[in-house]
Amino acid sequence: MAQRSTHGRPRKKSGAWKILLVILLLLVLLAGGGVLLAHREIQGNSKPGAEVTVTIPQGSGVASIAQRLKNAGVIRSSYLFRWYVKQQGAAAKLQYGEFELTAGEGYAEIIKTLSEYAKAETVRLTFPEGTTALVMAQKMEESGLCTAEEFLKEANEGDFSEYKFWQYVPNDEDAPDRFMKCEGYLFPDTYEFLKEDTVHNYVATFYSHFDKQITDEMYQKMKEQEMTLPQLITLASFVQEEAGNDQDGNVAQVFRNRLAEGSPYPKLQSNTSSYVQSDSDNNYLWNWVAPYYGGWEKIPENIVKAYDTYTCTGLPAGPISNPGIAAIQAALDPQYDPEVENCYFFVTDLSGHYYYAETYAQHTANCEKAAAVNRSLAGSSAASNS
Repeated sequence: MAQRSTHGRPRKKSGAWKILLVILLLLVLLAGGGVLLAHREIQGNSKPGAEVTVTIPQGSGVASIAQRLKNAGVIRSSYLFRWYVKQQGAAAKLQYGEFELTAGEGYAEIIKTLSEYAKAETVRLTFPEGTTALVMAQKMEESGLCTAEEFLKEANEGDFSEYKFWQYVPNDEDAPDRFMKCEGYLFPDTYEFLKEDTVHNYVATFYSHFDKQITDEMYQKMKEQEMTLPQLITLASFVQEEAGNDQDGNVAQVFRNRLAEGSPYPKLQSNTSSYVQSDSDNNYLWNWVAPYYGGWEKIPENIVKAYDTYTCTGLPAGPISNPGIAAIQAALDPQYDPEVENCYFFVTDLSGHYYYAETYAQHTANCEKAAAVNRSLAGSSAASNS
């Protein structure tokens, strides 16, 4: 009988190890090549390219700046530039304005240029908390930066997907009863706008600043409360209009009580957005929406129903102004006085005092107290003027 050889089979393990070593060698070479390319990118090309003018809007973050540099052909990798800026601790140094840069120049030179304040003619504008989009647009036009129509069109129809908050704002087809998409997200503050800049950059200045206000912790708290960003900003706009002072938390709690499941008063019933046609009230429908459409009778019926807080249940279709961060924080996490914990009503008098109530009967009594204070103040004013 023939004996079997113990050496007849090929040694597969040896071949497998050779293949593995070749793969590892290739990976090392690729990694080395990547590091070399990254090093060259950071240091800059030996043969600089064409000069490019890059406009950085006020309030732009490092990610936005890096993307603009890449789009302009100054750098190849926005991610590498962001990493380098972080490593250098240079984020706070970067300025806004128009800058002359060279395609392919080193990152250190780019940062040095962007750190020098751009000497350009600017327009400084202040937008108080609670300013509506229509007023903001009109102010931009009066300053000569752009027309109100151009501003609103870009704010409502432009692409601002670079900002995190934008993904949470529904499009018009998903919110057919909303008055304006931009309302609530044009953050009110003082800005310096570059003359001769684009309308997109003007709008981006507001949106960029808003995006920075809403932190990851706030998004997490919204998720825990099963609250959407539009709901938060809409509620905040009512807090802003009804308070905008040290009563933000108390007013927010009253509204949240009305919005709570099983609430006996599920409508906001706020005169800041209602059927009341009076110039003396700061009524969103009467003072802003009606003039936009050319009169009360010309407002689309669905808009009136969606924003009249005496008719619609819960929140209206959208914000009624652009609230500040204090109102937004109060709407998300109201720090209220214990006595308003179960209140559904409030009224103010001309002195600015707030009266809170749990029942309608108590609210009626508070309204009489407020009216008495108002009559007294009116009498004192008339006496002092006589």
